[in-house]
This record gives sequence, structure tokens and C-alpha cells, in this order.
Amino acid sequence: MSAPRAVAASIIHRVMGGHSLNRLLPTALDATDESQRPLCQELVYGTLREWPYLTAICQGFLAKPLRRKDQDVMALLCVGMYELERLNTPAHAVVSETVNAARTLKKPWATGVINGVLRSFQRAATPADTLSVSEQRALPMWLHDRLNTEYGDGIEQIALAARKRPPMALRVNRQSALREDYLKTLADAGVSASACLSTADGVVLARPMDVTTVPGFLDGAASVQDSAAQHVAHLLAPQPGERILDACAAPGGKACHLLELQPALEALVAADISAPRLQRVLENSSRLGITLSTAVADASALPDALLASPFDAILADVPCSATGVMRRNPDIKILRQPDDIDGFARQQLAILQGLWPALKVNGRLLYVTCSLLQAENDDVIARFAASGSGVVVEPLQLPDGLARRYGWQTLPHPEGGDGLYFSMLRRAAE
Repeated sequence: MSAPRAVAASIIHRVMGGHSLNRLLPTALDATDESQRPLCQELVYGTLREWPYLTAICQGFLAKPLRRKDQDVMALLCVGMYELERLNTPAHAVVSETVNAARTLKKPWATGVINGVLRSFQRAATPADTLSVSEQRALPMWLHDRLNTEYGDGIEQIALAARKRPPMALRVNRQSALREDYLKTLADAGVSASACLSTADGVVLARPMDVTTVPGFLDGAASVQDSAAQHVAHLLAPQPGERILDACAAPGGKACHLLELQPALEALVAADISAPRLQRVLENSSRLGITLSTAVADASALPDALLASPFDAILADVPCSATGVMRRNPDIKILRQPDDIDGFARQQLAILQGLWPALKVNGRLLYVTCSLLQAENDDVIARFAASGSGVVVEPLQLPDGLARRYGWQTLPHPEGGDGLYFSMLRRAAE
């Protein structure tokens, strides 16, 4: 199979079956001609970002619902509608190629259905008028309702950001160059970029580019990192001679940033439950010329070796629903379910409980999620702070976002950073 639209539909169909896009995409793209891979990737990401909207529109044009075994046809229809609405491909080519893709998928019976739906979609002047508010905003209803309750008018920005390609932000390695000097390096190379206003080391490219062609990237001058994520190292504020644990470190961007800010640490241990993922940490640190230690460890049940010598500071960038980074992980709009949130919250609390004994008295722990949901953020911190373990919540403030009872929340912005939650905990003497 080499037709990009058929490959895109097959990938989305597998996501509908419960598979993660991050695991699927690299292998699946190998089935596409190299020249067609950018289009295929755009069709996959774009269609998934619009999924609740596109499926609702599509169902309105179908004479009868598609059978369960024909959901690949639904995926292909949505791919075609996305290309018609958002890309510059001539409409006749979109319809023709999408119809042909049905044959590639071995669904020749669907060619008439696809032709009819796409042509009806072309003719519809205001197809969104009959949709619910959540469908118009391209959010699953359960998630839309929770975000609407928690953020009110802020949901407009959240929903819009989730439908956009994220800007490409870089973090300048201050051990290699000053940001002003690196901006000049980019300008000299013909790369248009500007300083990120909310972070000290951030640069935003006017247009995304292959990371391997970013000037100085391979030599460690910069790393790709969202501007909101760049707050983490500055909030933790590493000091000379400290021992710091990054408990959920892979792929290592935040651990490396800590050492870029403070190369005089006594030690930085990058831990992760996945040994293969820790390899990414080593690759990143090697490219940046940074030395750190790694350890395979479950943050909720640290091995004795990590408990033996308590740390001055711990970073807990915990697993979460990723509702603050939906534009980067658009399969969330299909995969994530309401019941998942309580499971994440239990895991997050267990991680805090597992890490706390590894923190020195008066040490600090920065809790970070890329979730927008209170159940994974303030509610987890409230439960942990009530445990009577000498937990003191320190006040936080950032240049953008919202104050929360136990921390700070950035909101995803169409032209800016992702939606992250931060809470700073200090361990007082019990």
C-alpha cells in the first residue's frame, strides 16, 4: 500500500481500534513513498485533530451508518473531508484520489459512497449548523463538558489550540550560546525566528523545519522544547552542589535543561520505568555535551539505591491524560475515555507517595502534568498534602496562565505553548 490517503485511513482505523499513534506512525509511514510521507502525516494529524467535528459531519451525509467492520471507510471519508476543507489540493483531485484509496483498502463497494459524501460535503454551505457545541469545537463531549465547567470562556482558546499545528519552539543551550547570538545564527542561515517572550531560553521558528536541518542542532546549540515546558527547569531552580532526581525523565529534555542552567550540580539522576526510553535521554545528553546518570526505576516504588541518599530536589513530570497537548497527540480525541482520568490520578498520587521519602527535609519537589483537568492536578496535590507527611505547598506564578489553589496552569495557545500544570512542594520537618 503506497497511496498516502489509504495509508492515513489505515493508521486512523487502527487508532480507532485502540492503538497509540506514536507507536503506529513511524512503521506505518514506511508503507508510503518517501515523497508522499509529509502529506500522509498531515492527513493523519489533521484528521485526528478534527475528528469529533468530521465524524459528526460525515454521519449527516451517510444514508445509513457504516458497519463496525467498515470503520476504515469512515476514516477515509474523514481524511477526504479534511483535505477538502483544510489543504490546497484541487477538489477534483481530492475526490478522485480518495475514491481510488477505497480500492487500495479493498473496499471497492465504498467508492460510490465516498464520491457521494465528498461531493455533498463540497456543496454544503454551512454544514456545521446542525452540530452540537462540542462537535463544532472538535472535542469529545465528555471532555468538552469538563473543560467548560473548569474553564468557562477559556474553552474557546483550548479548543482552538487543539485543532492547530503547534509552533516549533527551541530551547537555546546557554552553555553553548546566548539566545541573542543564536537568533543571529538562525538569521544568517535564512531561518526566520523570534525570542519567546515567556521564557529566558526560548526561540520560536516562523515555520517548522526538519530538526536535523536546524542550525547548530546536531552540535548541541539548541533543543526542540515547547515554551511552557521550558518553565520547568527555571521553577526547580537548580543550585550548585545539589543532587537532583528527574523521576520520569524520558526523553530527557527537562533533565538536560536543568544541567544547562546549572552545570555545577553534584549529580543529576534521570530515572524512568522504561529502559528503552532512557536511551533517548542518553542520546539527548550526548548531543548536548551533558553528563548525567540514568536509572531504570518505578517512581512509585523507588529502589533502595535511590532512597539511600536523599535528593535536594525532585522533578515529577508524571504520566497523565495529556489533555493539555492534544494538538501533539490528537489520537487522544479517540483514545481517551472519562474513566481513564481516575486511573491517572491514582497513579499520580502513588508516584508522589513513592518519591517523597527520597526528598531531603526542606527539599523541593516540582509536580508537573500536561493535563488541563483538576482531577489530575489540584485534586491530586490536595489529597497528597492532606496525608500529613510534612507537605508544604509553595506559591508559584508564571508570565502566562492561571493561578490554581495548589499551583499554576498554563493554557494551550494556538500561537504559543502547551497546557501544563505545576505545583511546588517542600518537605517540612514532621
